[in-house]
Amino acid sequence: MEIILIEILGYISATLTTIAFVPQILKTLKTKSAKDVSMGMFALFTSGVFLWIIYGLLTDTKPVFISNIIILCLALTQIILKIKYDKQEKSK
Repeated sequence: MEIILIEILGYISATLTTIAFVPQILKTLKTKSAKDVSMGMFALFTSGVFLWIIYGLLTDTKPVFISNIIILCLALTQIILKIKYDKQEKSK
């Protein structure tokens, strides 16, 4: 029973930290601007997420692995949007 509760805690934590990126991506899409998004922070964060994916694989920790795969996709989406909208800002 305790192991199941710990697993549920892991999935709830993973869900909350994963969906935390969605509002930023939606705001970026709505405003078509990412000028306040730090590329340095996202580069460091994405590197850390990649390492969490490896950790999740090596330790067979499914909540860590699954959530970080999704987070990596969301973070890469934000990075792509930042590059796209920063390029558009410069060309104006």
